[in-house]
Amino acid sequence: MVAKYKHKNITWVDVESPTQEEVRNLMEEYSIDPLVADELLLPTLKPRVEEHGNLIYLILHFPAFRHSHQASISQEVDFLIGKNFIITVRYDTVDPLHKFSKVFEVNSVLDKGDIGEHAGFLFFYMIRKLYKSLEHEIEYINDALELIETEIFDEGKSKEMVRALSSIGRDILNLKQALWPHRDVLDSFDDASARFFGDEYHNHAKSIFGEYYRIQNSIRAHSNTLNELRQTNDSLLSTRQNEIIKTLTIMAFITFPLTLISSVFGMNTQYLPIVGRENDFWLITGAMLALTFAFFIFFKRKHWL
Repeated sequence: MVAKYKHKNITWVDVESPTQEEVRNLMEEYSIDPLVADELLLPTLKPRVEEHGNLIYLILHFPAFRHSHQASISQEVDFLIGKNFIITVRYDTVDPLHKFSKVFEVNSVLDKGDIGEHAGFLFFYMIRKLYKSLEHEIEYINDALELIETEIFDEGKSKEMVRALSSIGRDILNLKQALWPHRDVLDSFDDASARFFGDEYHNHAKSIFGEYYRIQNSIRAHSNTLNELRQTNDSLLSTRQNEIIKTLTIMAFITFPLTLISSVFGMNTQYLPIVGRENDFWLITGAMLALTFAFFIFFKRKHWL
């Protein structure tokens, strides 16, 4: 599916899951290198930047855990940036670009807004919109961490917190893996854009870097919070397990001599003290209870209970 938008002298062509015929038409109309056109037919795993005479070919992947329309948690966007045109190729409905198209279309119809004199400025606004959308993913992680922070000290929820923390840790890891290659890609784009659009575009390229680092700093802060909460939960679990082990040990220490006494008086011998006397059962039971009480007082004074 191909959608074309025009604002003043800048044309934006937005393509979703292109067919061979659509790619062929784009290749002929915008003089796209056949090797680049061939790569537009299927997603590419590795982000990169390439210069091809009349355009810059740039591939980026954006994580989308809550807003993906497919099973994949990474959405690829291919940018072909020329002097007066920009082509975006995607293989899923990318919500930020869809919203951006509505704004771009309204501005085109009303002839409002000063995007800039070449397509590099349009790319600048697009990439800002895409990075802005990642804030919603980070806000979801932030809300989840705040919920965990309020419930982590609740009695009996330590095991639930392990699962919740692991889920958030997976999301943060996926964010890091998806965004880590952006640094090298944007650095290469900075050099390529300076040659393609001139040195005056340098500030806009640096602003894109600023958006990237802002997202990275937020992810790093949430990662630190996650580690602190995980350590706290591990400490609570360890403390709880130690309390259980201590209780079981004390119970075993108390019941062992009682079991020994009952085993002694249960031996099949000709003579057993107390056994056979009046109220012998109550005497033995009373002795065992007294011994249990003595152990309890001993443990209490030792502050083991």
